[in-house]
Amino acid sequence: MNSGAEKFAGVDGAKGAWVLAIFDGTTLTWTACSSVPDVIDLTRECARVGVDMPLSLPTEGYRVSELEAKKFLGPARSSIFHTPVVDVLEASTYEQACSISREITGKAISKQTWHILPAVRAWREAHVDVDTYVEVHPECSFRAMSPATDYASKKSGRGIGQRLATLGRWSENVDLADLPPGPAVDDFLDAAAAAWSAQRFHAGKHRVFGTEDASDRIVA
Repeated sequence: MNSGAEKFAGVDGAKGAWVLAIFDGTTLTWTACSSVPDVIDLTRECARVGVDMPLSLPTEGYRVSELEAKKFLGPARSSIFHTPVVDVLEASTYEQACSISREITGKAISKQTWHILPAVRAWREAHVDVDTYVEVHPECSFRAMSPATDYASKKSGRGIGQRLATLGRWSENVDLADLPPGPAVDDFLDAAAAAWSAQRFHAGKHRVFGTEDASDRIVA
């Protein structure tokens, strides 16, 4: 990591691609990437990078970080779904993944979980520095940014407006006019929230769910 870097980035998945928000201290800029290596290449000069994707997987049961984050979110807890056990990554079919998960945890995995497994594998295969690339959950980030806000769904106009207003108190320039085509607006806002948490982590002002080491950690 470049200790002199002053940029922070946030990464959010967007239907097989990646949305990247980079914060330079005053302005957020947005990029769409097609692969994890592309994301890493574009964030090499960033001091910290927040990633909305599981960066650690349990060997059995549920991660403490997810249980704590769900409790923190309260009514919005459904935005977090449990990370599968690591052995599930070896599965070649959904049925096989469910069988492996049942054998270890007693429960199958959801179709939603199955569909993100390629992204989880891509981050594991990248072997990123876990002190630079940290796992975040944007809904936790937004609520840590503005605890008094009763956030509506991020898919709604009200929810988007609330999140824009919250980000505007952090960054002087949040301009959505030049967003790359393709990903939804909420993907870009989630990436920006992840960048906010990355900056907080760098400053040692973050909230941690789970442990301070990367074995079971989500930061906000």
